[in-house]
Amino acid sequence: MSFAIDVNILLYASDADCKYYKSAKSFLDDCIKQEKLFFLAWPTVMGYLRIATHPSVFSQPLTPDEAMANIGMLLSLPHIRFLSEEEGFWDIYRKMTAEVPTRGNLVPDAHLAAILRQHGVKKLYSHDRDFLKFTFLDVRDPLV
Repeated sequence: MSFAIDVNILLYASDADCKYYKSAKSFLDDCIKQEKLFFLAWPTVMGYLRIATHPSVFSQPLTPDEAMANIGMLLSLPHIRFLSEEEGFWDIYRKMTAEVPTRGNLVPDAHLAAILRQHGVKKLYSHDRDFLKFTFLDVRDPLV
């Protein structure tokens, strides 16, 4: 069964100073080795590039080249698919956010959830409990 990965898993797997580093890296390494189909949304990738290179977030931020090399490695794997908005996305987003009032920090989560809904992806690995608000998602935390 296919699944998607949220940005926090990628970030934790890239920050050796993070308390979740070992478990996130192990989870991501397993995803890569097992060759099961999984998805990353482009907003997840852009969020990773933004946060992993930010000195206020990482004590040792990645350089842009390092962060892009991490994404490039994922792009090269045959069992990873990258998702983006397609025709009709806005209608899905509007319907979903009518069901789950969305503002502030929930907006990027709703964006990802709407992309996943549009592509029929129901399982999401994330450490962010806000995704539980989107009842169509089967949210699993690989770090607990």
